[in-house]
Amino acid sequence: MEDQIKAQKQEDFDSTNLIAFLYNYRKPLIILSFSAAVISAIASFFIREKFLSTVILFPANTSSISKSVMTEDAAGKNDIVAFGEEEQAEQMLQILNSDMIRSKIREKYDLMKHYRIGPDEKYPITKFNKMWESNVTYKRTEFMSIRIDVLAFNADTAALIANDIAQLLDDEKNRMQKERAQKALAVIETEYNKFQEHLNQVDDSLTKIREMGLQDFETQIEMLSEQYYRALAEGNKTGAKKLEEKLDVFSKYGSAYMALFTNAEYERERLILLRSKYEETMVDATQNIPHKFIVNQAYPAEKKEYPIRWLIVVVSTLSTFLLTSIAIIGIENYKRVTAKAA
Repeated sequence: MEDQIKAQKQEDFDSTNLIAFLYNYRKPLIILSFSAAVISAIASFFIREKFLSTVILFPANTSSISKSVMTEDAAGKNDIVAFGEEEQAEQMLQILNSDMIRSKIREKYDLMKHYRIGPDEKYPITKFNKMWESNVTYKRTEFMSIRIDVLAFNADTAALIANDIAQLLDDEKNRMQKERAQKALAVIETEYNKFQEHLNQVDDSLTKIREMGLQDFETQIEMLSEQYYRALAEGNKTGAKKLEEKLDVFSKYGSAYMALFTNAEYERERLILLRSKYEETMVDATQNIPHKFIVNQAYPAEKKEYPIRWLIVVVSTLSTFLLTSIAIIGIENYKRVTAKAA
């Protein structure tokens, strides 16, 4: 009895031996695998070829011309030739993923037609976005640079799109900063005009007081007081009377003169500061500056990136072989179970 069981197990082992099993069904395996190889090879020639172009760039450390050039910075934090760090790289990635850049590239290169998306299709923009995300990728490298990869059905188109994306990065960042700087410029200009008008009023008041003889209050009051007491000591009543009248004017308008004079000095300091801020903001609101350092520009690829035909054939053939083997094993096991049940 035990010998029969062992013999049965040995028989089961032999019948399920993989190599022997596959050898027994070599004809269908070979035929189906070969057919899959031929079909996949033919089908691969119907897949549209794609070409890859790449731009590699580093973000700049600073994005403000005024802070880089016009503002003193002994610590060198605003060095215009310094490379950016992680924060600048992340900001750059956010701008690259913006709809603004995507829509401008789509319109310029008619990518709806390039991707064969008809205007009458359902959800054309959604389909375009999926195609864009599968063909245009942005990635931050371990060296804090940004890599822009573009796949297109034409080598020249891929290179042009990649280089244009890098240029639009500058354009979009400059546009956003200019919008903010122009609003700040309007605020500074309003404040400057307000201070200038107030200073003009103060200067007019000072001019009227100076016309009364007040030029240098502290020096003049000291001199007049000295002359007044000397005239009294000498008995010069007429001279003392005239000096007393001048002293009355100084006494009446002296405090106003000092207040206006101090206010005028303060206003002038504020105007100088506002003028400096105005000039800096004017530069940011009107001038452009590159926000990146190009390491590699995109160029037309000499050979296609996709499809890799031999890989398609290999994967299709192996997949067919494995699926056929699994199917045969399943059928054989089913037959065996059915036979035992009978």
